[in-house]
Formats: sequence, structure tokens, C-alpha cells
Amino acid sequence: MHVKKSYGAVVVLLAAVLVAGFLAAESKSNRMERYEVKFFDSFDTVTVITGYAKSQEEFQEQTELLQKKLKYYHELFDIYHAYEGINNIKTVNDAAGKEPVEVDREMIGLLKLGKEMYQETGGKINIAYGSVLSVWHEYREQGMADPKEAQLPPEELLRKQSEHTDISKVIIDEKASTVFLQDEDMSLDVGSIGKGYAVQRLAEYAEEIGMKHLLISVGGNVCAVGNKGDGEPWRVGIENPDLDSDQSYVGAVELTEGSIVTSGNYQRFYMVEGKRYCHIIDPDTGMPSEYFPSVSVMAEDSGKADALSTSLFNMEVQEGLALVESMPGVEALWIMEDGGVRCSSGFEFDEEK
Repeated sequence: MHVKKSYGAVVVLLAAVLVAGFLAAESKSNRMERYEVKFFDSFDTVTVITGYAKSQEEFQEQTELLQKKLKYYHELFDIYHAYEGINNIKTVNDAAGKEPVEVDREMIGLLKLGKEMYQETGGKINIAYGSVLSVWHEYREQGMADPKEAQLPPEELLRKQSEHTDISKVIIDEKASTVFLQDEDMSLDVGSIGKGYAVQRLAEYAEEIGMKHLLISVGGNVCAVGNKGDGEPWRVGIENPDLDSDQSYVGAVELTEGSIVTSGNYQRFYMVEGKRYCHIIDPDTGMPSEYFPSVSVMAEDSGKADALSTSLFNMEVQEGLALVESMPGVEALWIMEDGGVRCSSGFEFDEEK
């Protein structure tokens, strides 16, 4: 009897060891490791994708799909170059005043968002402002190439170009999937929303291919898909717009879903007679905005956050604050010229000490 009992105990113990070993092996096979990849072939900026996968090979396969998808949006929204087999923003601009252009449904979605945000922000963002923005782009490029000869665009030229920015003349036919610019001298420029729209669609695509713990950063547009692999939220730094400061960030926010997008005067600008002129142009004045150095917007949708960050940069703080407080699920943080910070009522961040 004692022998039988001992034998049974050994069997039970062996079974327990086998089960424990099986569970440990299964746990190891399901373990998610953190990986990161960077690439530079889209939207003229660096893209950083950080996420969790069972292996480096799996993560590489997934991020290669994301890179391909992001490059597609880059080409679709490009205003300077044509690409074989694709009707992009440049194609639409080249056909202004001539004929409608059949475009991808993604283009329709982007332009509809642009029109919606024009209405919501009182015209502080205008995707039909390309005729003016192209002038600023030309003078900025020349000024950066030869700083001693840098000049501002003539007021008369800006005024003349602004006559061709009526967004109501951007005709979208959803049924036929076409876009037509009624004014032959007008042009689209979706730099204020294109990157954010692409990041949002990229995040949605990432979920479709099984990526559940991901942080996408495309030059100031940051979007989270789920939390980190350990269950903790992602921490995203808010850049300090003071280029002379030793402090790179003013603080950080936590993200588990949604986006944060920053617009500022400290990344793309040129100097004329010792004064900085940034790339964000106020449609009401035709001049770069000078209300504050930067504004960051948090929203569920990255395209909307991108559009709002540009719009708020073109408004005084109080006007922008009122707009943000009227929008459910939207929060914002402004960094003032003296380094001070203003926040909407629900914006939570850890200030850098």
C-alpha cells in the first residue's frame, strides 16, 4: 500500500512538472519583445515606429508593410512630383480649371476632412491656400540657400495670389470619385492635414494586421495603438520650442490611444534681417503667425489633431482655447514666448523640472 501511494505521488509530481514546463514554454512563445525601426522616405521627415512583437522577424515584416503604406500616402499627397500610375495632389493641381481628376478614395477622404476643418475653425486652415503657400515656399528656399539675400515675398504678390484660394471652388464628386478645381490659378496644399491623416490611417492599418501595442511618430505627429507591452501607457515628450535652451522637452503626456500633434515656429523657418519667419501662414493675413512658439493638440483622430494644431497656431490663445473647450475629446497645450504654458481644462502632462 505504501509503495502504491509513493508511486502515485511520483506520477502526480511528474505530471505537475510537465504541465509547469509546458506553461513556461507557452509563456515564452507568447512573450512580446520591444522593437523599434526608423526610416526617412516619407513626408520629408523621420518616421519612428516602436512596438511589441514575438520576434524581430515578425516586427520587421509588419513594419515593412507600414512603411510601404506610409510611402503610398506620401506620394498621393505630394504637390511637387508625379508618380506613375497614381493621380495625386499634383495631378489635381495641374488640371485646375481644365477637367475633373479621378482620384483614390483616400484622396476624397482627405479633402473632405480639409473642408470640414475649414468650417470648424473659421477658415484658419485652408487646403486651397496653395497659391500663397507656394510663394512663401519659394522665398523660404531661396532665403535658406542664401541667408544674406533672404527676402520676404512682396505684399502685392501675396495679395494677388490670395485671390485664388476660395475653398468652395474645390469640387468633390464622391460618386464619381473626382476632384475639380474650378479656378485655373488655384492649387491645393494639404501640408496642414496630410501627414496627420496618413498617420491615422496607418494606425488603423496596423491594427488590421495584428499590431496591438504600437507608437507611431512621423515628424511631430504621434499616434498610439494600445498601450505598451507591459500594460503601461506610452510617454510622449513635448518639445521645447526654445532652440537655445538646454532642456529638450517641457514635459510629457501619456497615451494609450489617440494622437498628439505639435505645430511650431522652431523647425521650418528662415531668417530675414534677423527675424524668424516660420512656414505656417495665417490665411487671414498671408503672413506667418507670431502669437506663440508652439501648440500641441491631443485628439482621438490624428488627422483632426493635425488640422487643429495648425489652426490654433493661427489664433490668439483665448480664441483657440474657446474652440478647444467646445470640442469633445480635444485638448491643447500652448507654450508662450516667455516659456510659460497654457492648457485646456482636460490636458494632463508631467512638467519637466
